[in-house]
Amino acid sequence: MFCPFCNADDTKVIDSRLVADGGQVRRRRECVHCSERFTTYELAELVMPRVIKTDGSRESFNEHKLRAGLQRALEKRPVPMEKIEVSLSQIKHFLQVTGEREVSSRIIGEEVMRQLRELDEVAYVRFASVYRSFQDLSEFQDELNRLTSKKSDATDK
Repeated sequence: MFCPFCNADDTKVIDSRLVADGGQVRRRRECVHCSERFTTYELAELVMPRVIKTDGSRESFNEHKLRAGLQRALEKRPVPMEKIEVSLSQIKHFLQVTGEREVSSRIIGEEVMRQLRELDEVAYVRFASVYRSFQDLSEFQDELNRLTSKKSDATDK
């Protein structure tokens, strides 16, 4: 770490502490050359993967698009904003732990549907109808049947 006072590249750490609920490390440092002290903050930089669209094009991950899609599906549904934020965090965490530099939009869509299924079944069906491009009522009925059969399987266990 370069000293901000004399620009020497030899500093030593005097003290380290976790801050921001463990999300950052605060370090007190001292320059070996000029003996000035200063504080640095470290945090892990987790890069979101690029998104491979269905047409093969690639774009940067856009959290605003993800949030807008979730909110559109959950519009006028009794789901608190805190739960939506938790779902957003879980989706982003899922993408980060893949360790991939690029992720298919299909994988993201499936994870969004998994989260919506847990949050609100109506929002899940709304999102699925657009995401899977339902063409007629029978496709809606098939998805509803899958949803109710999974729900009854879960209660049988």
